Amino acid sequence: RGWREDAAAQISDAAAAAQAPAERAAYLEQAGRLAFERGDLHGALRFFEEALRTDPDQRAAQAGQGRAMAALGRTTDALTAYQAALAKRPSPEYALELGELYESLGLEQAALVQYDLLRARVRGAEAAGADEALVLGRFEADHGDPAAAVRRLRAEWGRQPGTAVADALGWALHRSGEHDEALEFATLATDGEKGGGVRSALYVFHLGMIEKELERYGPARRHLREALVINPHFSPLGAAEAERALKELGEPSEEGPPS
Repeated sequence: RGWREDAAAQISDAAAAAQAPAERAAYLEQAGRLAFERGDLHGALRFFEEALRTDPDQRAAQAGQGRAMAALGRTTDALTAYQAALAKRPSPEYALELGELYESLGLEQAALVQYDLLRARVRGAEAAGADEALVLGRFEADHGDPAAAVRRLRAEWGRQPGTAVADALGWALHRSGEHDEALEFATLATDGEKGGGVRSALYVFHLGMIEKELERYGPARRHLREALVINPHFSPLGAAEAERALKELGEPSEEGPPS
């Protein structure tokens, strides 16, 4: 949280100093993302809306607006914002977010349409030389072929290891049944001493779910709770899954949770 507050202050200063509307809007969008990550939904929405007033072509802010509105329960507005963002910028990441929002609403067919569009957009982007391995790996892990996600993300890890890739690879390994190796990468993504200095609700959720599978119930309970404390609305599918997992884990026994 301290890291995010420092970053937010720096971004706010940069936005105030920016001369061009597009530059200022980009900084405001970054501020919105940071606010969302720490669970400040109304603050995030204000930043995204200000970014769009400053530069109506700021599509990342429009997708962020959809993300914040969905978390606030403004579902119709959220769907409209995502669709507008995708109409102007066919980003695979936005398609994944919109698909998962549809899925959380029980609209399976609409979700599948977005997932098919995501695959098509990834193919087009990669044909043009863009690297979409991370978003496709995240998608395949949860909605497609986890083994294919592992292969793709291992290659990405070899090219550019980083926190986001460590998290995605760890989750793909977990979804493929390789839980012990999954824990190694999830730890890298969340342990400040091993490279993962920023506490992301999504990354901590992944860690907790892997620990639960490995019957490390105490750490699992702690990390799943932490994910929901960082941001109770970090994902339309993941937040609900974290709550279900915590209910399954229950409270620790008087003798203490299994290690």
